[in-house]
Amino acid sequence: MSSIAESKLAAVLLGPVVSEKSSIAAESDSRIVFKVRKDSTKNQIKKAVELMFDVKVNSVQVLNVKGKVKRSGRTLGKRSDWKKAYVKLESGHDIDFVTA
Repeated sequence: MSSIAESKLAAVLLGPVVSEKSSIAAESDSRIVFKVRKDSTKNQIKKAVELMFDVKVNSVQVLNVKGKVKRSGRTLGKRSDWKKAYVKLESGHDIDFVTA
């Protein structure tokens, strides 16, 4: 793979989502949750995870998270919409974020 394609894939993943729900999914189902770019596809997410963490990906599920409307004093504001990806790993593969 060329270095240009690798750098584009590296920009797909924005970071892991650390929450109670994502940690339960990781323990029970070996599913890792990532915050990804809004324009990324399932195939790009799969290739990016396999490239960056040297694991085999079984499946990818994505969902768009709508930003909440928040009030700050009198003014109303809206948080940005973002995309979340649930990545299921093949059996025997694991991502350890402490060493990664």
